[in-house]
Amino acid sequence: MGRVSVDNDKGFRGGRATAAIALLLAGALFAAAPARASEAAPEADGAHPKKEPSALEHVTDSYEIELFKSFGPPHIPLPHTTFQVGRHEITLGLSKFMLLELLAAALVAAFYVPLARRLQSGDPAAGWQENAREVLLTFIRDEIAKPAIGHDADRYVPFLWTMFLFILFNNLLGLVPFCGSATGNIYVTVGLAICVFFAIHGSAAAKMGLGHYLKATWPHFGLGIPGFFLEGFVYLIEWMGVLVRNLVLAVRLFANMFAGHVVLATVLIFIYIAGKPEVHPALWGGITVLSVLGQVALSLLELFIAFLQAYVFTFLTSLFMGMALHPAH
Repeated sequence: MGRVSVDNDKGFRGGRATAAIALLLAGALFAAAPARASEAAPEADGAHPKKEPSALEHVTDSYEIELFKSFGPPHIPLPHTTFQVGRHEITLGLSKFMLLELLAAALVAAFYVPLARRLQSGDPAAGWQENAREVLLTFIRDEIAKPAIGHDADRYVPFLWTMFLFILFNNLLGLVPFCGSATGNIYVTVGLAICVFFAIHGSAAAKMGLGHYLKATWPHFGLGIPGFFLEGFVYLIEWMGVLVRNLVLAVRLFANMFAGHVVLATVLIFIYIAGKPEVHPALWGGITVLSVLGQVALSLLELFIAFLQAYVFTFLTSLFMGMALHPAH
């Protein structure tokens, strides 16, 4: 297995700059994702009214972090402000998913910036932790980017690394108590798909020139004037297919993460429902044991899906990038 070499790979030299640009673009897009505050009106004594648990709270963005009531406050509010623009109410602030995305970006930097500096100095990775982190980068480069993009893959590897790690860490945060998976929100995955769209077609236009790139996808039937209109129709369909491919990237990631976390939350809610006074204690104990065992099994499955969905998103991105950079093939 080939090592990640800073001196030999052009991709790693520009990795930090490309990663920063990608994360800034993603952050700018994600900041526009709407999120509704879910604050309940306080009761007369100042306490929050009792709220039934919902399987959607874990996968829904809000301006608070939900906690168990026994821990003291039922939630931790996040800074935000609401104001009126005409008849519309607009809320701006730091939502839970925005905070988790910033945390995911910080974790990516904390894990990989020291590794990049070490490899840049010429020293090999030391210990199983650094080797495990390097294996992920090597896999993305050698098994995804190079086969899909070709000889000039190293130039685009840093973007694929950033995309893969950012999605992976967001997926994994969904398995942490009181957190959530930002990739289970359609606005976040659409933001990622928009980043991919501009990365793919911007790279192709920069390589071939915008005019040449747009002409490269124009079909040629050689049928005169009638053929020209037919070519234009096929050209329009081709670009509609490009947009659909990017939309499918967003929907696939969102649907898998959303569905998985809804199932996890639903299994836990069984314990709450079975704990009501009208349920026999023996039945509650059996349901609790089965729910915990199911939760453990499903969490292991979600751990696998977290890596799988990050891989699928990155693989399809590199495949579409290769198609745009080498339209003749």
